[in-house]
Amino acid sequence: MHTSALVNQLKPSETLAAAARARELRSKGIEVLEFTVGEPDFITPAHIREAARNAMDAGFTRYTAATGIPELKKAICDAFLRDHGVSWKPSEVTVSNGAKHCLHNVLVACCEPGDEVIIPTPYWVSYSALVELVGAKPVLVETQEADGFCLSAAQFRNAITPRTRLLMLNSPSNPTGGVYPVAALQALAEVAVEKDIIVLSDEIYDKLIYPGHEFRSFAALGEEVKKRTIIVNGVSKAYAMTGWRIGWTLAPDNVSAAINKLQSQQTSNPCSVSQYAALAALTGPQECVAEMCSEFIKRRDYVCGRLRAIPGLSFAEPGGAFYVFFNVSSYFGRPIGGGAPVSNATDFCTALLDRAHVALVAGDAFGTPGYVRLSFAASMESLVAGLNAIEKFLAG
Repeated sequence: MHTSALVNQLKPSETLAAAARARELRSKGIEVLEFTVGEPDFITPAHIREAARNAMDAGFTRYTAATGIPELKKAICDAFLRDHGVSWKPSEVTVSNGAKHCLHNVLVACCEPGDEVIIPTPYWVSYSALVELVGAKPVLVETQEADGFCLSAAQFRNAITPRTRLLMLNSPSNPTGGVYPVAALQALAEVAVEKDIIVLSDEIYDKLIYPGHEFRSFAALGEEVKKRTIIVNGVSKAYAMTGWRIGWTLAPDNVSAAINKLQSQQTSNPCSVSQYAALAALTGPQECVAEMCSEFIKRRDYVCGRLRAIPGLSFAEPGGAFYVFFNVSSYFGRPIGGGAPVSNATDFCTALLDRAHVALVAGDAFGTPGYVRLSFAASMESLVAGLNAIEKFLAG
């Protein structure tokens, strides 16, 4: 049966593929220490689970408005004003089936075939695939570890052509955990206003910020900037709600109207019960977020300390999210883990999984060869065992 060339050219998500390889080994009775998937290992907080149960008991299990219930839209606006000091109208909010769905909605609504979308590397694995899926062209701009993997204003300006439609920005970053300094964001904003470029700001990790770093929403950089900004966010990372599949966009009215029209013909509403759970997440006690963030800080400090002690590894210290993205290229071309040499990050991760039973994701998936990503959204016990195994693997 025929399948389209557009879909055939897509590659499966490498993070999910890495997790699948780990599961395959487990099915054979092999214990695997897995640090591949970007989701908190905590259970969704109790008051959020209770709100979901109450919604089901109250019969809130039918279709809702295609773009989300009014109470949740208002809560999203209130939370943004509370957290970032910027006002949005409920008409500028679209609630969707997770942040990935939001990103796809934005690209379909804003891009024509042949348009260019600037993506700094390293980038989250699905960015380029989603751009290609709408017939647009990803323009990948390489950033450097020494600069915290932050795109500079000069790089942004130099990448712009008459076909440039938007810039995709992610701070804190998946895979690096990098947080853009406010001055760097302001410099990018000046270019965006001057050149009239849309900035799609993926802020899904905005609440997971570590000491010494400051998060600033791109929409908070001035009214002219906000006019050109589309925010994507959700409840999955900060509230340990990855499986609930609730994300949202905040966008100017004309873009929101286009997204709303698209979603009405596409998925219709996101899960009704999940919407009420998300409402409880945003309006309920926020101590749960601080508690999870505090635990992530401990894990980050431990992982970074262990990696710094291993010769030949380097990384930019993560200021947010729950990843460390480290350079392993100094180990290429020599025997490691008691086996044959490896020549790239993909082979490195395969050897690490096969020989040491530790699962990481190769940087090639994020557009940055030579690096690997470790998610420290795992128990401290697992992290200790995993770092012990990595250290032994590299010593051998």
